[in-house]
Amino acid sequence: MKIGITGINGRMGAQIAQLVCKNDITEIAFGLVDKKFGLDGKNIGDITSIKGLDLNASSDIDALFQSSDVVIDFSSPELSILCAKKAVEYQKILVCGTTGLTEAQKQNLYEASLETKIVYSTNMSIGINLLMNLTEKVAKILHEDYDAEIIEMHHRYKKDASSGTALSLGEAVANGRGLNFGEVAKRTRDGITGERSKNEIGFASLRGGDVIGDHSVIFASDGERVELTHKASNRIIYAKGAIRAAIWASGQENGLYSMRDVLRGF
Repeated sequence: MKIGITGINGRMGAQIAQLVCKNDITEIAFGLVDKKFGLDGKNIGDITSIKGLDLNASSDIDALFQSSDVVIDFSSPELSILCAKKAVEYQKILVCGTTGLTEAQKQNLYEASLETKIVYSTNMSIGINLLMNLTEKVAKILHEDYDAEIIEMHHRYKKDASSGTALSLGEAVANGRGLNFGEVAKRTRDGITGERSKNEIGFASLRGGDVIGDHSVIFASDGERVELTHKASNRIIYAKGAIRAAIWASGQENGLYSMRDVLRGF
């Protein structure tokens, strides 16, 4: 399976490239770079520290899709939506792990998925997706008697808050309780906010250092707390999940899938 990777010069792109080369099923077909970095024509092996890889990077997005069976994209919302359009144009699979998409952009992904295969997840980690399943089940069991709060911490360079994973965990709480997430999510608190409402799902975002990603879901009631936590210590977990999704998607019909769908398929 030929894999194209966006942002191959970034931390996530390089990690995916290294694992693609080690997988018996996959090979690197293309590495996309932003023109501003001046890496067009540069050897991908040199960029990613993969020895013996004789392939040059390029900023040509059409060539990316022409060369690949699947494109793995951890980039920006704008580039991800462009990738979705190109996936439809060239009838290729898109695996997207970009966070910070607006509701309108998510709708763009859905519309593209009517004509091709797209796997979209705010977090490709198997452990996180297990946490999402557990969160939904625990929320259903504990009902609104337990206040739900979500805390996340990431490195200082992360641009969006709350993290996409934290919001997905909040959606899992809402689904477990049969609530409309948009109506009960409390993204920020500052100043005199008044008492906490019964169905509120609160969020807190921390940024600092080189933290890859910590997420905790707290269910608090009078006299006790139940806490579910996942801590990422290496980006390899996201790369593994993305490659797993790429292989899985090759056997599916057109549609928009999540990592939870991928895990159910294995």
